[in-house]
Amino acid sequence: MEHIIRNKYRSTFEEKLLEEIIEVSTIKDFKEGEKLMEIGEYIKKIPLLLEGAIKIIREDQREGEIVLYYIEEGDTCAMTLTCCLGETKSQVRSIAERDGSVVLVPVGKMDEWLVKYKSWRNFVLNSYNNRMNEMLTAIDSLAFMNMEERLCNLLRSKAKIYNSRFINNTHQELADELNTSRVVISRILKTLENEGIIQLNRKYIELLKP
Repeated sequence: MEHIIRNKYRSTFEEKLLEEIIEVSTIKDFKEGEKLMEIGEYIKKIPLLLEGAIKIIREDQREGEIVLYYIEEGDTCAMTLTCCLGETKSQVRSIAERDGSVVLVPVGKMDEWLVKYKSWRNFVLNSYNNRMNEMLTAIDSLAFMNMEERLCNLLRSKAKIYNSRFINNTHQELADELNTSRVVISRILKTLENEGIIQLNRKYIELLKP
């Protein structure tokens, strides 16, 4: 565990903080599709993502779900940090987008390290800033973009997360993330194929124009 954490965060945290993280933390492996945090849960651990990708989802019982942002390697979840500081229940759900592992830090270290380590303060503030920008993008997408633009953005985000132009999600899975119907997504995907933006295949979608 020590070797993995040092390799991932050597350029982010000072040596003394790395030693504390290694001492108090545990590593959890997860699989694609696994639910890592549920709405209404109290947060007991701060996640630092070593490998993989996690999507953060907001749910409305009447309107369905919307993906707020993705957590990528080296990141943490700003919504989780907010819950830790306020000792409140989670307002979001997190689901593994692809296989990976996460470092779990006890929440009691949150306040202590904010005072003790400049690198931790910078990490937390940068995480808030990055996630806020991504949430604003999600709001802009809902408010100002049509479904074709939103789908294109989603496909590009997934290509970035997987570092591949091949996207393995089904039409239904894409529809669920955009809170629309499979029929709508299938129709738009066919339009994008006709425009030369993607290539539809039986088991994957190839993004031709990143």
